[in-house]
Amino acid sequence: MKRLLMATLTAAAVLAALPAAAQFQKPEDAIKYRQSAFTVMGNHVGRIGAMASGRAPFDAKLAAESANIVATLSTLPAAGFVPGSDKGMPNRAKPEIWTDAAKFKAANDKMVVEVAKLDVAAKSGSLDAIKTAMGAVGGTCKACHDDFRAEKYSN
Repeated sequence: MKRLLMATLTAAAVLAALPAAAQFQKPEDAIKYRQSAFTVMGNHVGRIGAMASGRAPFDAKLAAESANIVATLSTLPAAGFVPGSDKGMPNRAKPEIWTDAAKFKAANDKMVVEVAKLDVAAKSGSLDAIKTAMGAVGGTCKACHDDFRAEKYSN
């Protein structure tokens, strides 16, 4: 019975990984995918951050639109951290992403949760709620960057 269960779980894990493996034919594809998602997310987080810090005028509609984009994209980059995508083209992914995958997944999951809260806060139209949510989002970004993002690009 245990062997059947283990075989079933193994088969399920392999099948679950197939879409990501099929999506990225080369490590470079995975790197470009995750970098693209992070670039767009960073642009929109930057817009909201500028409003929250007073560097840009507050526009509730723009904040809500940007937060929605970030929330939508926040689940995408994780799929781009497939085995072998630490090399292939310049990137800043630290080896700890793969050697401490559970910690990386937890950091990513926390970011997704906090971004979802930002989306709710932005939909409320309250600048104060957005400021609070942005603090939490920024904290998750910083924590992940500190642990899993190198300062310089490597290959």
